[in-house]
Order: sequence, then C-alpha cells, then structure tokens
Amino acid sequence: MQQLLVIGTVWPEPNSTAAGQYMMTLLSYFKQQGYRITFASSAAPSAHSIDLSALGIDCQAIQLNCSSFDDFVADLRPDIVLFDRFMIEEQYGWRVQKYCPDAVRILDLEDLHGLRQARHQAHKAGRTVAAKDYLNDTCLREIAAIWRSDLALVISTAELKILQDVFAVPAEKCCYLPFVCSRHRIAQIEQQPSYEVREHFVTIGHFRHAPNWDSVLFLKQQIWPKIRKQLPSAELHVYGAYPSKKVVQLDCIKTGFRIKGWAEDAYQVIRQARLMLAPLRFGAGLKGKLFDASCTNTPFVTTDIGAEGLLQQGYIEYSQQVANDASEFATKAVRLYQDEVLWRQVQNSQFKNLVENFDQAEHQQRLTETLQQLKQNLVDHRLKNFTGAMLMHHTMKSTQYMAQWIEAKNRSL
Repeated sequence: MQQLLVIGTVWPEPNSTAAGQYMMTLLSYFKQQGYRITFASSAAPSAHSIDLSALGIDCQAIQLNCSSFDDFVADLRPDIVLFDRFMIEEQYGWRVQKYCPDAVRILDLEDLHGLRQARHQAHKAGRTVAAKDYLNDTCLREIAAIWRSDLALVISTAELKILQDVFAVPAEKCCYLPFVCSRHRIAQIEQQPSYEVREHFVTIGHFRHAPNWDSVLFLKQQIWPKIRKQLPSAELHVYGAYPSKKVVQLDCIKTGFRIKGWAEDAYQVIRQARLMLAPLRFGAGLKGKLFDASCTNTPFVTTDIGAEGLLQQGYIEYSQQVANDASEFATKAVRLYQDEVLWRQVQNSQFKNLVENFDQAEHQQRLTETLQQLKQNLVDHRLKNFTGAMLMHHTMKSTQYMAQWIEAKNRSL
C-alpha cells in the first residue's frame, strides 16, 4: 500500500472554509486510490476541525523548526508528500528532500496567495494591478515553492494562465484541479428548493479572510442600502466562521442586515436563500461560496474577481450576474431577485456550467494520469528542473540553517 503524507497548515475545517472542503476532496481521492494517509500539522485543532481519525486517516502532531520531524518522516517513508500551501513547503520541503529523496513532492496551492496580495495592494491604492505588484514577497516565495516542488495543484484556469504567462512556470509543473462535483451530487442539484419557497439574500465566508471582510463592508456600506430601498422587506443573512466583535456590531434588525455567524451546514443556509451576493473586490482562486451556490442551484451576483475561474468565457448569463460598481451590482441583484423567469434562466445556466466544467470523475482522472506519468519519469522530470534544483540548493539552505539555529536556541532555553 502506498503512503501519502499531507502536511497541513491547519487541521481541515470543511464546514468553515473552502480550503477545508478542497482538502477533504483531496483526501477522499487518495483514499479511493488505495493510499494509506497520514495527516500532520503543527497547528492546534480548532472547534471546527474535522475528526480525520474517524475517516481512517492517521493523525500526527509535528513541530516547527524541530529535528523530530526528520525521524518521523524517515520512519514513515511516504511515496508522496503533499504540502498544504507554499509556507509549509518552505518549512518542511528541505527536510523531505533530505530524508525521503524519492518521494514525489506536491504543492497544494489552494489559490495564488501572491496574486491575492498583488490585488489587495492595488485595491488599497485605488487602481488596477500593475507589474510591480507581482514583485511582492509572497509572490516571490510562492513561485519559488512551485519550482522546488515536483507538481503544483492549481485550482483555477485563470491562475493557470497567470502562472504560465506572467511567471513563466512550465505547464508540466502544474495540474489543474478545481473544486469538483460528483455525479451523485449533480443528480441531486435539481431537487433543491424552488423560487417560490426561497426568500432573502445570503453571503458566506469566514471573517478572518481579508477579501471576505472587505466584501461584507462593501455590502453594508454601499450595496445593501440600495437593495433594501427597493426591497424593504428583504434581509441579507451574513454567515461565516470566526466573527469578531467588529463583525457582530454590523448586525442591524432595522435594515435587515443580519450577522448570523458560523453555519454548521453551509449548503442548508444557501439553499434557503433566493440569491447569493459576493461583491469581492480582490482575491484569488475559485470562490467556494459561489461554487456552493451552484451546487445548491442558487443563483448569485458577483464581481469579475468572484466569477474568475468559475464562469467560463462565453457563459450566457455573465452580464446578468457580474458587476463591479455598487449601483450596478444592486440593480442586477434586485432584478434577479424579482424576475422569476430570469432567475430560472440563470439557475439553468449555472447548472449546465457545473456539469460541463467541474465533473469530479474527469478532473480526478487527469490527476491520476499526471501522477502516474510523474512517478514513472521522476528522475528525468527533476533533471529538467534546473531552476527548482538551484532554488532548493540556495533558498532552502538558508531556511535549513535558520530552522537549525532556532532549534538550537530553543534547546538552550
């Protein structure tokens, strides 16, 4: 039986974050492929962390900057190591390379953190993204991690294009793997509640994520007052994990702007709403809230950033669902909320898009073929990756020496 080691930034929270859902899809895939899975993390479990051991996955607490990981990974001898985001590859990549040199090293990007940082910088400056924005520290670190890894999982077609066009990352170093919907799940989508029994608006996303918090403020300050003026009995239900005091203080019964907090079942709260709102002004990757809306047959209105990677080019209803200006966004939301014919038209288009572009079997089959080819040609694959070898030698040596210095300092203390 082949062994997979996943090194997580956190313990997965599939009911709190899209990243948690994505990780659980990956774990399920490898489980179905017959791998024995060990999930390791230096983070403390949270109240929302899923019980992986109940799913037959071995769990291991590890430490940062500690040689105890070296003994652990050498004893485990994994065939594949999956790094959960670039900062984990930075911490443990050199250790895996040293003690398990034959293990395939996969980087799960989740989304491009450097792209999100570049867009955040541009947004704060009130301008579009410029070439200089891509020179941020996060971009440099993330692209280096991609080069050092054998394969990077890319969640969005838009980000795949950016990696190749902007950062010149070779196609063979990337595998496109978006959110996916199983055929069983697709068969259930059309059974979701109808237009008549749904009411109100919904938005969802954990509040520690900067794009989500900015989106909520954009709704509260500029968009929702315009919608409420035309629909005085409508409410906007705002869900998300980790609501701080400043989030809770936005709750207002009088205006119908309701802060609901953590949703134990995201699908349940989304399917009850008539419309999802997601006015994201910066960010990256696929937007989990919009994918969940598609999976519950719930039409949505979003921005170009929100639609990126989800609504494909040529998507018929793009103009009905996408707006970046607050007034235009509110106008489209009100129209879609009130017009049942248009609502059903958008609903049908979302369903068709989901079936045609996010089928689980299709995408996971491509991953299977990619991994098989990589394993068979790993030596040649690495020989062709001189840039990755160079970065492993130089940048990871500095990381190694820093980690060893921190460990020595901690030991003396």
